[in-house]
Order: sequence, then structure tokens, then C-alpha cells
Amino acid sequence: MMMNPSLKNLCKVIPGTIIQGKWHHNRYTIIKELGFGANGIVYLARYNNSQVALKMSDNGMSITSEVNVLKSFAKVQGSALGPSLLDVDDWERPGKMVSFYVMEFIKGPDFLTFLQQKGPDWTGVMVLQLLADLQLLHENGWVFGDLKPDNLIVTGPPARIRCIDVGGTTLQGRSIKEFTEFFDRGYWGLGSRKAEPGYDLFAVGMIMVNTAYPKRFNKVSGGIGEIIGKVKQSPNLKRYETVIFNALTGKYHSAREMREEILQIHQPDTYSRSRRQQQKTTSGNQGRQQQRTTTGKQGQQRSTANSPMSHSMAANGTARQTRNSYNKKKSKKSSSLLETVTIIIVISVLYFVYIYSQIT
Repeated sequence: MMMNPSLKNLCKVIPGTIIQGKWHHNRYTIIKELGFGANGIVYLARYNNSQVALKMSDNGMSITSEVNVLKSFAKVQGSALGPSLLDVDDWERPGKMVSFYVMEFIKGPDFLTFLQQKGPDWTGVMVLQLLADLQLLHENGWVFGDLKPDNLIVTGPPARIRCIDVGGTTLQGRSIKEFTEFFDRGYWGLGSRKAEPGYDLFAVGMIMVNTAYPKRFNKVSGGIGEIIGKVKQSPNLKRYETVIFNALTGKYHSAREMREEILQIHQPDTYSRSRRQQQKTTSGNQGRQQQRTTTGKQGQQRSTANSPMSHSMAANGTARQTRNSYNKKKSKKSSSLLETVTIIIVISVLYFVYIYSQIT
């Protein structure tokens, strides 16, 4: 959906323009335009020697809605769903008040540019990241809505996909606010524009198609047959054909389901090795158990005599005997010494008594 001309003219500013907030009085210097949508224009701006993204619109309700979305994103732990919110204010310009908000500037190539640089092998990796973020988003009651490669930036290294432009993000159960036809299931006649997880998953499927057709293609008859026909023609998409079909036809109930199926495509050898190892371990344990049972019945005495435990027990027994013998000898010596001391003491006492009696 495109921005109406009058709104764009109102929010159009040139590089070097200073945007000063009416309420917080923060000053932002416009560097360049980053993009525009149905409800406003996004600029790269400078604030205190750092770069930020500033979005302005004459639609205060739209700005408030997007700000609420960013605040909700901030509460989702362990995810980088969208840019961090930095400021919300109004800018007074002659004859009109323009609302704006400032957010983190996410720097990096967009989704398709990144894949063109890295190659198609990265498609699955980045889609897995996107689906993990969408799972968290959906669990918190939101649908991204206007999901397309233009709204996905890859930061890094390490490569990390980030969602930008939350203007189309909608509470589940409501009607989608913003969409782009190629990624909209309603446009292809494959579903409604109700905000639900399946709407985003359809868009993910079309994003995968878009990686093989960067210039996209126009709808001729619509329907699943037309899209899957394009998928079959692409060598890079052939391995994902089932996943794309399921996403476009609403087979997945959650982003997690779609993610698990892609993982299985990328890790079939790992799953096979894991199953073979489990089987080998089980059969090996059974064989060893039977062998131990048979060997135990036939050679219990020999095994006992030669085992490390039997040697240990024999050594312990010998040590105990040595200690007992030593203790007995020590006891005898102590007893003799005690008797000698006792006798000496008794004789000394008697002698002392005898001398004392002679003196007195």
C-alpha cells in the first residue's frame, strides 16, 4: 500500500533539516530518507553523534499504534522482533503538527540483498530465524502483517535477521492494516486478510518464492497452482516445495511447525544417524546382557577369582590380618609397660612411707 501524495508532501523534508520535539525538546538532524509507506516516511537522522531512525506522520493515531507495538515488542524476552523505541514527540511546522517517533537504526542489507551476497544456501538459515521470531510474536497476540523482504534487515556478523517497519503489525483477530500484494494471501485468492498466524506464514512462503524471483511476477489466474508452478521451475526452491505448499495452503498451525519441517529438510542425515545410533545402542545392550548372563553361569568362580574386585578383597583381607597381628603385639607391649610402671609406683610409695615413719 502506498502513501497518499498529500501526506508525503507534508512529511517531506530535506537533508540538514532539524526536527525539534515540542514536548521533550530533543533535536534530530535529518540525514536522508530511508523509505515510506502508507502512514509515514522514515528518515535516517543524527542525535548526539549517533544515528537513529525517525518516522513521521500527520496521522497521530497511526504513530500511537506503532509506538504501542514497539512497546509490546520490548516486553518479549529473548527476541529482537523490532527496533528499540527511543522517543515519541510532535514537530510543529507552519500550519501543521506532525507526529513522529524515534527508534534504533538497524544497519545492514535487506533480506534479498544479503542472500545475493551469501548465496541460496543461507535461505533456510535466515527463514528459521524469522520463524523463531514470528512464533514469539504470535504467542504475544500479534501478527506482523506487511511481512516482506524490504522489511527484513540482516545485521551482524553473526548474521541476525531483524524486522523493521511495524506499521502493518496487527492484533490477532482484527483485519490486516497494511499489506503488499505479492505477499498477501487475499491477492492470490488463498485466504482472508484476518490477522492470524497463518497470514504471516503465507507471507514467509512467498518470501521464499521471492528469493528465486527477485523481481517477483504478476498474478495471471491466481491460486496455488500458479505459484507452485513457479516453485517447480526453480532448482533452489525444489527442496522447499512441500514447505511452501503447506504455508500457502494454511496447513501449519504455528510458526514452530513450519520451522520444524525446515529443520528436517536441512538435517536429514543427523536424524538418520541419531536413529541408527539408538538402534545400535539398544541391540548392543541386549547382546551384552545375554553374554554376561551366559558367561556368569559358566564361569562364575573363575570370573570371581580373576576379577579386580576379588583381588581387591584378597588384598583387603591380607591387610586386615597384618593390622590385627600388629595391634595384638602392640597391645601386649603396652600391657607389660603398664605393669612395670605400676610396680615402680607402688615400691616408691612404700619406700616413702617407710622413711617417713623412721623420721617421725
